[in-house]
Amino acid sequence: MTAADRWTGALHDSSRRLRHAVADLPPDRLAGPSFAAGWTIGQVLSHLGSGAEICTTLLERGLKGDERGPVREELLPVWERWDVMSPIEQRAAWLEADERHLALLDSLDAGQRTSLSVPYFAGLLDLASYAGYRLSEQAVHAWDIMVALDERAVLAVPDVVLLWERIDLVATRFRNADALTRLAPQRVEVQLTDPQQTLFLDVDTELHLYPTPATDPTALLTGTAESVLRLIYGRNRPPDPLTATGSITLDDLRTLFPGI
Repeated sequence: MTAADRWTGALHDSSRRLRHAVADLPPDRLAGPSFAAGWTIGQVLSHLGSGAEICTTLLERGLKGDERGPVREELLPVWERWDVMSPIEQRAAWLEADERHLALLDSLDAGQRTSLSVPYFAGLLDLASYAGYRLSEQAVHAWDIMVALDERAVLAVPDVVLLWERIDLVATRFRNADALTRLAPQRVEVQLTDPQQTLFLDVDTELHLYPTPATDPTALLTGTAESVLRLIYGRNRPPDPLTATGSITLDDLRTLFPGI
């Protein structure tokens, strides 16, 4: 199995779980709040659906050798069309757009899966990197819905394993600049449980998360891989199995990682 196969397979699985979760929701539940601040469940589906529609267009461009990335002028009409849908319409349109996106991914032959360059928001990406961005969006926003329906919801273990492979990219890009300036310098040892691993969160002029223990740490963050992952994605909750000791607090880390 190639790297692209792993990521696209996870996309399928995440979509399947979300389809099952929202299939029978009545209009009032779709119009109810998700975990994403200010967004209803329907609006989260709208976000995922408009993203799938836009990404299908970008995949089609890549298949034609067109390297033009997305521009705001062509995105605005898409977002505006989705924004005026009712919650029921948003669910139905998400299902259709998501299925079309996944079907296009499935239609790629072995050569295309190796050679394709997708003109994404982050630049030209190979298929595995592109699917990593999509899984990041899909899995985390699906959790925004799942936890609104069941407070015990957690990210699926296969998604956690894959998303940890690109966690430094997320931590580096989606951190609060003011909080980084206020907190730096810090050397945070991150001790993961389930599975056990020790990492180094370097809070300095730049922020990075390295897969090695910290030298002379100033603080310690301990928790499950799933709960630390959600913290970095801005999805921490008070019941989460996380503790922070030393010169940095969980409140500091919540401010540092506001989410995507």
